[in-house]
Amino acid sequence: MTRKSAEIDGALLENWALSYLGRFASSEESLRRVLLRRARRRCGGDRAVLAGVREAIEALLIRYRQRGLLDDEAYARARALSLLRRGASQIAIARALAARGIARALIEKSLKNLRQEEPEPDLAAASAFARRRRLGPFRRAAADPARERASFARAGFTRAIAEAVLGCRDPDEVQRLLREKGL
Repeated sequence: MTRKSAEIDGALLENWALSYLGRFASSEESLRRVLLRRARRRCGGDRAVLAGVREAIEALLIRYRQRGLLDDEAYARARALSLLRRGASQIAIARALAARGIARALIEKSLKNLRQEEPEPDLAAASAFARRRRLGPFRRAAADPARERASFARAGFTRAIAEAVLGCRDPDEVQRLLREKGL
């Protein structure tokens, strides 16, 4: 066993975890991955050391969950709302949450909460998407409508949502469309 691998203990893992949580909101699985990656780098992939580190990480995660430092439900709710406001479709939001290790039930619950807060979450997200990407009524110059629809499709929006936003003549019309739908 190398000197570096012997240095991975609970205090070091705690420092790594608190440092990471101090900078980033995190799901339980994301924090687990970060700690394992750092431990793997530190010990050079020594399987015997990693087995002990995995147990220590699990104990740390349980303790953090009990103390409220890790709450996947709150993380999923906040992340979903943030992504929606940035212009992510519900499909893209579900994929992003799954990539962070959020359980399917919590993803569905977060999407349900979005639909309660926003009557038409995909329409609101499509509007934000168009504004960020300068598509449809937000574009500066003439563009190919098929390419713009394809951009919406790649982002996970339905054709109807894309055409509703792209069919608006100017940003004010997009705002009227959102108000009509109760947004």
